[in-house]
Amino acid sequence: MRSNQGDGGGGRPALSSALTGDELGRWYWTLAELTGLARELGVPRGGGKAALTGRLRAALDGEPVPAEVRVVRRPGGRQLAAPVDAGTVIPDGQRCSQVLREFFLREIGPGFHFDAHMRAYVAENAGRTLGEAVAHWHATRAEAAQPQEIGAQFEFNRYLRDWHAAHPAGRREEALAAWRDHRAAPREGRP
Repeated sequence: MRSNQGDGGGGRPALSSALTGDELGRWYWTLAELTGLARELGVPRGGGKAALTGRLRAALDGEPVPAEVRVVRRPGGRQLAAPVDAGTVIPDGQRCSQVLREFFLREIGPGFHFDAHMRAYVAENAGRTLGEAVAHWHATRAEAAQPQEIGAQFEFNRYLRDWHAAHPAGRREEALAAWRDHRAAPREGRP
């Protein structure tokens, strides 16, 4: 893994098993970088960036993995197969699959996409029908049109949104250069 220079004090260290958990937490790492370290350390790689970082910090410090960042395996369960219709019941463990996407595009139209409302509905409403899911889509459009909070795991997206708000006339190249400087610096003092 490469080391980025940029904090004026020696730069970001190489990502390796020699780091402490605190040192890992001081720097921005991509999911691909963290996944590589997890593979090297034999740490489970699932569950998102924040959970993976928590498991890596524990592993680097030789501590037990905190319960909130353990990998929780959902039962595989059978996934819906085509053909499906409005009366098809959502099974437990159903994912937002291509079969569902095709159904929703057919029923709702080309504006359909799996947003947070629909992902949550599919994940949390086993036993409901796809027709009820279509009604949920229509019922949540006003709320979905409002600006949404960007999750902490999407630090790049959050940074760019905030940068463009502070620099409305700024160009993409400037924003990306500012991002590279931001991610190359340690996290002390960051919000």
